[in-house]
Amino acid sequence: MITIAVDASGGDHAPAEVVKGAAAALKDPKLKLILLGAEPDIKAELDKIPDCDRPRLEIVNAPEVIGNDEHPTAAIKAKKNSSIVVGLNMLKRNEAAAFISAGSTGALLTGATVIVGRIRGIDRPILGTELPSAKGFTLLLDSGANVDSKPAYLAQYAQVGAVYAEHIMNIPNPKVGLINVGAEKGKGNELTKEAYPLLEAAGVNFTGNVEARDIPFGAVDVAVCDAFVGNVLLKYSEGMADAMFGMITAELRSSVISKIGGALVKSKFRKLKKSFSYSEVGGAPFLGLKSLVVKAHGSSKARAFEVAIGKCALFAERDITGKIEALLAEHAVETRHDNA
Repeated sequence: MITIAVDASGGDHAPAEVVKGAAAALKDPKLKLILLGAEPDIKAELDKIPDCDRPRLEIVNAPEVIGNDEHPTAAIKAKKNSSIVVGLNMLKRNEAAAFISAGSTGALLTGATVIVGRIRGIDRPILGTELPSAKGFTLLLDSGANVDSKPAYLAQYAQVGAVYAEHIMNIPNPKVGLINVGAEKGKGNELTKEAYPLLEAAGVNFTGNVEARDIPFGAVDVAVCDAFVGNVLLKYSEGMADAMFGMITAELRSSVISKIGGALVKSKFRKLKKSFSYSEVGGAPFLGLKSLVVKAHGSSKARAFEVAIGKCALFAERDITGKIEALLAEHAVETRHDNA
């Protein structure tokens, strides 16, 4: 059995959609799930799902909730009975293989770093996001955890990302690129210039610099950058996708002929739009920790939680943490040179 802990209190649609997603994920017979949150509320939602496999679903009462407006460090210290703190402590005690939450990103990252701890050889946990591309998906690291990064951190992101892309995204020998303002070696700021040789020696399939415009075409499988660049790129991509689909929809409704044409391509359009949905990705993993922590989108519904749980099970089955540790042991990236 693989045990996954799920925060049933975090997100805009908790606990109803979390519980629905968990119940759907239980079709995998090797899973056991722990739902954390206000026990009466969780039970009330479970009662609405008569075919749920209840023997493989445990409820742990965690009545406190950490809000998005609370200071992460203070909230982690003050709210010991919150679903986030209880879930992270379960990972620390090896009572679960992974923890999923759509709650406060700051509290989740802070708590994961302090409570769960980092893999030896990783200086900072990294937030990864799968961006849709013409060839499938590109893993963006770091997409929100470390706004200020050092050169060695970027090489560590590449190592962690390469393992995740190969064994979770099923991309053999994934191509790793360093996001930069030009493709030529020697381009960029001091951070990227110093990081470049470290990525060359990181034991991954590093293909050099990659410009942001080439990422949607699948130029690389793993795109590495600091979280300031990564988060800007991520937010722009999300906004651009929404704007693009909005403009296309408006055009298809602009005339009778357009409506007829729209009806003919409706299924293809719907399939394309689905590929941009975070529900089909599940969530963003915090990588580089001793156990997996996944940040689900705040607006996640049942499908997103179901997918996230499935990926957590795969992460545990394929021992991704062990594979990352093995790569780091063989190709350690020291931080002494940049005063880390």
